[in-house]
Amino acid sequence: MGGPEKPFGDREEVKKDILLSTCTSAAFLFFSLVFAALGVIGDALNITLGLESMSWFLLAIVFVLIAHMANMRASVAKHLYGIESERKKE
Repeated sequence: MGGPEKPFGDREEVKKDILLSTCTSAAFLFFSLVFAALGVIGDALNITLGLESMSWFLLAIVFVLIAHMANMRASVAKHLYGIESERKKE
């Protein structure tokens, strides 16, 4: 058994992961807003837009949760990047 492994290989890998996680989070938040809007429009007009209004709202909730997970990953990567930067200073 070796020692603890580093979570990232180098700083550039951390920066790429932060950018990817942030973009992923933004994309999922955008889609969750679209799904919520489809649910509101479908409910207000009393029509079915491919799915029932409640299904659109549930999809919006799921996408918000996925966006939150991607955002948490970016936050952890930023934290680890900060710790690594502090260690480099010492």
